[in-house]
Amino acid sequence: MLLSPGVGRALQELGAAIRYRSGLGPRLRETAILMVAQARDSAFERHAHEPVGAAAGLTDDELLALREGRDLGLSDPVERAAWTFTRALLDGSGALEERAYETARAALGERTLFELSTLVGYYSILALQLRLFDVPAA
Repeated sequence: MLLSPGVGRALQELGAAIRYRSGLGPRLRETAILMVAQARDSAFERHAHEPVGAAAGLTDDELLALREGRDLGLSDPVERAAWTFTRALLDGSGALEERAYETARAALGERTLFELSTLVGYYSILALQLRLFDVPAA
């Protein structure tokens, strides 16, 4: 981000908005971030966010499932809907079938869909840049 301070500041501001000014709860937010880390093979994001995820209430088994890209078996309907929506964004072109979108919207609401899709895009950008500039995980 130091290579282009204006763009870097804007990107940092987006990250701060996602983390501190969205309606996404910590557990849901960290689950989605770790899903991006796994899907985009981002060791840095995984290293940075697994402890935050644990502090947000993710169990060791859930963290392992996220690391391996497995279904968490979430029973909370909101968490399950967010996991399913995030997985669909990460697995495909980002476009959802109408039924999948309507199911997610009914469970999460449009604001959460917007914030969650923004989070997925933001952390995907970070994963790409971390890989491009070969930033070590630790």
